[in-house]
Amino acid sequence: MLTHKQLRTQALANAAVKAEFDKLSDEFSLLDEFLKARTSQGLTQAQVAEKIGTTQSAVARMESGSGKHSPSLATLTKYADALGCKLEIRLVRRPRATGNLTSRTIQATPKRLAAS
Repeated sequence: MLTHKQLRTQALANAAVKAEFDKLSDEFSLLDEFLKARTSQGLTQAQVAEKIGTTQSAVARMESGSGKHSPSLATLTKYADALGCKLEIRLVRRPRATGNLTSRTIQATPKRLAAS
């Protein structure tokens, strides 16, 4: 049986899987920040849920990213407050493509909102 690390390495060797994984990297980073912040405070999901007025299962869905709906900014702010953190959201310009640029205009699209 493969370990998680071995399975991940094997899956990411597939170019199509890697491309989809890379599309979700900002979301994965945000979820990782949630978990790190909560565990560094020594809080359980149930304790965070009580502080923000929701259920443990709602916190679990938010931390896993598996819910049908994304949490609102208000919910994310409450979560951050419960952990003694401040939610910051910013737009970061993506780097321009390098190489052979023609006279065409390269349009930068806004980066997804990410908490830091």
